[in-house]
Amino acid sequence: MIQNLKRWLLGEKLPTNRLSEEKFNVFWGLPVLASDAISSVAYAVDEILWVLVPSIGLISYYWAPKIAIAIILLLLVLTISYRQIVSAYPNGGGAYIVAKDNLKVKYGLIVGASLSVDYILTVAVSISAGTAAVTSAIPALYPHRIAIAIFFIALMTIGNLRGVSDSSKFFSIPTYAFLVTILSLLIAGIIKSIGGTAVPIPPMVSDPAVSFGTQAISLFLLLRAFSSGCAAVTGVEAICDAVPNFKEPAVKNAKLAYVLLTIFVIITFGGITYLATVFHPVPNSQQTVIAQLAASIFGRGLMFYIIQATTTVILAMAANTAFAGFPILLSIIARDGYVPRQFAMRGHRLGFSNGILLLSLAAGMLVIIFQSDTHLLIPLYAIGVFTSFTLAQAGIFLKWFRTKPRGWVYKAFINGLGTIITFITVIVIAVTKFLSGAWVVLLIIPLLVIVMMKIRNHYTMIAKRLDVPNDRIERLKLSPKPMPYVIIPVQSLNVMVIKTLRYAKSLSNEVEVFNVETYEGEADKLRSKWAKLKTDVPLVIKQSAYRDIVGPLTEYIESNEHASRPGDVITVLLPQFVVAKPWEMALHNNTSLFIARALLNYRNIVVSLVPFQIEEKSELYKDIDLEIE
Repeated sequence: MIQNLKRWLLGEKLPTNRLSEEKFNVFWGLPVLASDAISSVAYAVDEILWVLVPSIGLISYYWAPKIAIAIILLLLVLTISYRQIVSAYPNGGGAYIVAKDNLKVKYGLIVGASLSVDYILTVAVSISAGTAAVTSAIPALYPHRIAIAIFFIALMTIGNLRGVSDSSKFFSIPTYAFLVTILSLLIAGIIKSIGGTAVPIPPMVSDPAVSFGTQAISLFLLLRAFSSGCAAVTGVEAICDAVPNFKEPAVKNAKLAYVLLTIFVIITFGGITYLATVFHPVPNSQQTVIAQLAASIFGRGLMFYIIQATTTVILAMAANTAFAGFPILLSIIARDGYVPRQFAMRGHRLGFSNGILLLSLAAGMLVIIFQSDTHLLIPLYAIGVFTSFTLAQAGIFLKWFRTKPRGWVYKAFINGLGTIITFITVIVIAVTKFLSGAWVVLLIIPLLVIVMMKIRNHYTMIAKRLDVPNDRIERLKLSPKPMPYVIIPVQSLNVMVIKTLRYAKSLSNEVEVFNVETYEGEADKLRSKWAKLKTDVPLVIKQSAYRDIVGPLTEYIESNEHASRPGDVITVLLPQFVVAKPWEMALHNNTSLFIARALLNYRNIVVSLVPFQIEEKSELYKDIDLEIE
């Protein structure tokens, strides 16, 4: 049943040789990898105004465009820089690979940890912002925002588990629909502005958080607004991370995607900022800036709801940037041995399923903890990605300086400028948002780096312990060892035990059957049956006053009570029946599995499960009367 449900949700399992088919062209790939940056228009302007309006009031609409221009210039520098990284590192990995190869490994790990945190926050912020668009259109749903956000995350998870090809088609159409509706909003708004029919939007007095401040303008205030608006350029690195997911020529397609991404962000982010200066929307927790603009320009008719619907979908789809980038990044780090290797394994539909599931679980926890409130999540956002921006720019700058390829001076200048700008931005974000929650990210990133290094040390230690040097392989002799001493733990004498006894006698002449009596008289039936069995295999029964089975077994194995000799390898055979339906296993104690897990910690003990299919019961009864010996 589970397998049928999996096939219904995810589709048929794909063979590895179809990996080349699971790639996308620019048209389908751009929305998947750029939806985060494109959709940021839905909340980046809100965040700028949230900082400015309560402090300086109407003057906010004078400074907001200037802050937006600074952010757009930053985006241009990043776009040019990352296009150069795509050319230098066509196999993907982006900032992590650049920092690891050109700086030091620890800087690569800082990038990996920073981007991982940022990708998780991307999902939480985007989904929460999409939920806010829903509740802006239908205020009655506001109390259910957490459930709505979790539903969106589940939908995104299933879509991405279906594979790159399916997810790109599933998520791309809503992105283009959003662009069309935003362009319609911009055109209609500009026409109203030129025609002089634009009317400023009155603030929602019902929201206690809304107020028009009259403070003096300060550099710190403008920097705070800039750091909040920098959410508009998060997600830029995703294309660079996922270059291998593009069809050939992958590098050319990825670089074209960067150009289109920049054009779309400039038009949408710049356009919404301009409309904000005309219509004066006031940020509040009940209705987004785009919702206010749509209501003012089109009224609360069909077009208003279409804009809210496409905004909701694109914000949910923006999380797909993280679903596309995070699993690939994690797989590359896993191949280097700094995160569990399970994250480098491809799943049912050739995607990195473990990374997708980890991302959805982590983002879901953030949504629950922060009550799906975008305004609470934003302070944690952006610092991780700008840390990766800075280290990537520094790494590629050093690469050009060392290798000096053709045109290296221009390339080094661009990346050097990018390093300075993004480093300043990191400092600004860290300082202005420290008390608002950025300290959490500044604490988590070093902890993740420490964990990554410990994982790598573990893998290195295991590899050293298991490695056989080439010079020793030539001198190894695989001489036969003495027959093992076999112990079979049993609860009763049944068909499954008979099968295990037969197998044990084929391995060795030294076999014992071991039973733990947890209640007085519990083993009487086993003693009676064993007396009737024609075998020289001894039955050893031990009492356990505390109803423990594993403890008495391990004590017996370590004792001198049995006939094994020092240094002998003891083989423990565990009979284990297998039922037809997986859920039926939950109805049984599965004691053999617990014993096997416990014995793995002991030296010189070989543990082997002897499976017994319930369907083969009738076949064993045919020869049950044969002697075991």
